[in-house]
Amino acid sequence: MPRATDGGRPAGRRAAKAWSGRLQGASNPIMEQYSTSLPWDFQLAEHDVQGSRAHARALCSAGLIDGPTRDSLLAGLDAIAGELGSGTFVPLESDEDIHMAVERRLTELVGEPGQRLHTGRSRNDQVALDLRLYTRAACRRLVGTIADLQAELVRRAREHRQTVLPGYTHLQRGQPVHLAHHLLAYLEMLGRDGQRLRDCHSRADVSPLGAAGLAGSTLPLRREETAAELGFTELSANSLDAVSDRDFAVELTFACALMAVHLSRLAEDLIIWNSAEFSFITLPDSWSTGSSIMPQKKNPDVLELVRGRSAVPIGSLMGLLTLLKGLPLSYNRDLQEDKRHLFAAVEVTEASLRALTGILAEVQFEEQRMRAAASDPELLATDLAEFLVLEGMPFRRAHEAVGQAVRRARQQAIPLHRLVAEQWAELGMPEQAAAVFDLSRSLSRREQVGAPGPRATEEALRRAKRQILAGREWARRQESGRLPSRVQAGSAEVATIRPGQPSAHREA
Repeated sequence: MPRATDGGRPAGRRAAKAWSGRLQGASNPIMEQYSTSLPWDFQLAEHDVQGSRAHARALCSAGLIDGPTRDSLLAGLDAIAGELGSGTFVPLESDEDIHMAVERRLTELVGEPGQRLHTGRSRNDQVALDLRLYTRAACRRLVGTIADLQAELVRRAREHRQTVLPGYTHLQRGQPVHLAHHLLAYLEMLGRDGQRLRDCHSRADVSPLGAAGLAGSTLPLRREETAAELGFTELSANSLDAVSDRDFAVELTFACALMAVHLSRLAEDLIIWNSAEFSFITLPDSWSTGSSIMPQKKNPDVLELVRGRSAVPIGSLMGLLTLLKGLPLSYNRDLQEDKRHLFAAVEVTEASLRALTGILAEVQFEEQRMRAAASDPELLATDLAEFLVLEGMPFRRAHEAVGQAVRRARQQAIPLHRLVAEQWAELGMPEQAAAVFDLSRSLSRREQVGAPGPRATEEALRRAKRQILAGREWARRQESGRLPSRVQAGSAEVATIRPGQPSAHREA
């Protein structure tokens, strides 16, 4: 993301405030420093320039500026984009926010035409536009990054379709599953995360530009043109709502918070499996740290950071909701604080996705250790109860009988399968009950949709591949900028112009 130069601090010279005609004298330096949003909204710079390009063309289309003025503005904005890309753009302390920084620099570059760019718009609809552009881009990027982690989960799952380990409830061994099945559970969580992001993208896909300060403009600006040029499929239907709505930011923050919870759960599984008590995995040295005092230590610090940093998007969600809860219509300066919450949530979540993808690519799964843990015959106690059900016993009676067998086996300090084989008649079970204790046979019989059986797992892997391809294709289509031929305003459709398409309303 672009950052301000000089360590992120604005340059020392000053420019006139946008409201200098109304308020006299210089701003109090403490007030100016307290109220600046540049440390946060500098991340919106590329989106601000993108929106300004579209607005410059709209001003020309409406006859509010001529062609040469438009061209001058576009050339200046291109130069600013170049400065942002190279890191040479220098904001001033007096710029207050990225919008004024861009306008001030534009005026420095092109002179008087720069003073015309803000015609018909306010920073209220400008920041709403920038945030929506940011949100759409973040959703696309996150969906692609999710697909990368999902692809790694699928790759490792394919490698371990036959690797058996215990499935747990209450962190107690429950029943055997394949490692592939366990890994694919996280793919499902991430799939829902991707769906939420795509939904969020659709609700962010509404152009607020033209709402101006709060009541639109008396100028003949055609909102649908700028919306189409910026790739939006809808126009905001109410100007008051347009400048004050941050629902899309809350949705993105929530999607990040829940995704961070899912990533934290995956990290926790790996942390537990990495412990000496489990020893189900071996972390690569490149993804581990050591101790400053205990020479033998090899710590899963990155996984612990994924778990710990889930607090950031969760906290951001609470902060953003609290920020919004008491605001009257329409815009209030409180909304300046939305960016620190939203940006932090996206940044941390994306970084955690990438970290887990890297770890999963290299982690070593200890198959023999997992299988040894899964070979505990008590993990097939439920199979034994279900066998008795098939023999005609009511389930509650079967459950009780197997529970008594487990208790007796423990009292006699012998494995459950030996007890059943030796004392089946005394336990009131058919002689064939001992055959239940076959790990491979148990898993091969679990072939319902969503179960861990071999055929079900193969189908799950095929489904996972389709899911990943669909996510990547969605992100690619959105990134390619394919636009609809019509933009909707509320429930009414408004004819629009595709970018690059000639029109009587646009100068050649």
